[in-house]
Amino acid sequence: MEAVTNSTQLINWFRNSAPYINAHRHKTFVLMIGGEALETDNFQYIINDIALLNSLGVKLVLVHGVRPQIQKQLDMHGHSSQFHNDLRITDDRSLSLIKQAVGAVQIELQAGLSMGLANSPMQGAAIRTVISNVVTAQPIGVKDGIDFCHAGKVRRIDVEGIKSQLSSGAIPIISPIGYSVTGEVFNLLAEEVATQVAIDIKADKLIGFCSNQGVLDENGNVISELLPEQAQVHIDAIEKESGQASGTLRFLRAAVAACQADVARCHLISYHQDGALLKELFTRDGTGSQIVKESYEQIRTATIDDIGGLLQLIEPLEKQGILVKRSRELLENEIESFMIVERDGMVIGCAALYPFMDDKMGELACLVSHPKYRRAARADNLVEHVERKARQLGLDTIFVLTTQSIHWFRERGFSFAEINQLPAAKKEMYNLKRNSKVLIKKII
Repeated sequence: MEAVTNSTQLINWFRNSAPYINAHRHKTFVLMIGGEALETDNFQYIINDIALLNSLGVKLVLVHGVRPQIQKQLDMHGHSSQFHNDLRITDDRSLSLIKQAVGAVQIELQAGLSMGLANSPMQGAAIRTVISNVVTAQPIGVKDGIDFCHAGKVRRIDVEGIKSQLSSGAIPIISPIGYSVTGEVFNLLAEEVATQVAIDIKADKLIGFCSNQGVLDENGNVISELLPEQAQVHIDAIEKESGQASGTLRFLRAAVAACQADVARCHLISYHQDGALLKELFTRDGTGSQIVKESYEQIRTATIDDIGGLLQLIEPLEKQGILVKRSRELLENEIESFMIVERDGMVIGCAALYPFMDDKMGELACLVSHPKYRRAARADNLVEHVERKARQLGLDTIFVLTTQSIHWFRERGFSFAEINQLPAAKKEMYNLKRNSKVLIKKII
C-alpha cells in the first residue's frame, strides 16, 4: 500500500512539475554556490541536481565562492588577513594562498560534475565543464586610507565568451578571481561576480545557495517573495542588528542589485536542504525566497479562460453551502464582474463586484481564497481591489450577504444592515431560506 502511495505521489509531482520543465528549458540560470556549501554532506546532492537541470536543457553558469577554503589555507600556513567593510585586504602571501584554495575548489567541482557512476543520478550525464576566465578586474585601490592590495572589483565580463561556452553545451565554472589587462590577478567577491555575470548575460534567474532556507520573518518563517524594496528593508534590519555580513546577507544584496538591473527573478535557497534547488524550480510554492521585479502573483480581471480555475476554486464551498451555486453558463455571463488572484497560472483567489448604479451601491460576492493560501492576506487584498473598483465606478457603499463570515467582515469595517437597505433589485432576489446577514461599508 505504501509503495502505491509513493508511486501516486511521484506521478502527481511529475505532472505538476511538467509546466516548469517546459518553462525552464533553454533558459539561462546563474548559480552562486558559496564555499560553505562544499563543506556540507549535502554537496553531492546539489551536484546531482545541477546535473539533472543540465539534462533538462537548462543553461547553467556556476559561480563559486571560496571563503572557508581560503581561511583553512591561511590557518594552515600561519598567515592572517584583515577585513575592511567585508572586503579581504589581500597581500602577496594571502593572494598566493587564495590561488591554491581556488584551484582546489575548481578541481572538486569539476570532479563532482564529471562523475558517471552506474545506478546513480549522474549515470550517463556526460557533463562538460569549462574553467572560465571571463572576468576582467581592476584594483579596489586605497579606500578610507587602507590599501586593499590585490583585492579587486569586476571591471568587465566577457559575455560572448560565456555564451559561446553555453552554446557548446558546457557549464562554465567561474571563480572569484579576476585578471587585469596588465596581467595582474585580483581576489574578488563571489557575489559581485555572480551578480555581474547574471546582469551582463541577461540571465533568466540568479540562484544563491545560503545557510538559511531564505529570508525569514520575525517568527522564523520563510518569506516566499519580496520586491527589491522589501528585501532592502530586511538588509537594513540585518545590518543594524548584527553589523556583520553573512553569506545570506551578501547574496540578498546581490539579488537586489540584479533585480534592479533587469534580472527578473533571484532565488535564495538552503545548501543544507536536500533537493532545495529542484523544489524551488519545479513546484508552485518553492522552498526558499525569491526577489522579483514584479510579483508573480497578481490580481486581475477574470477572462473566459479562467472559468475552469474559478470552478475548481468555488465548487468545494458551493457543496458546503457556504456559497450560492453558480453554473458554468452564469459564470461565463458574469465573468467581467470577477477579479482573480493568479499565482503562476493557478487561480488561488477570487471576488466579484456587482454594481447597482442607480443606488450607488455594489455587492461584494464570491470572495474565496484557496485553502493553501489563506495566511497571506489575499482576501484582504481582493476586498481592497473591489473597493477601488467600486470608487472608480462612482459607488458610495458596498454590501455583502454572508452566512458564515460575519465576524471577518465586521473586523474589516462592515456594519450590520437591514434587508430593506439593499438596492431594490437585490431585495427582490434575496433568499429568505438562506437567511444571509447583510453587512454594508461606506467607501467614499
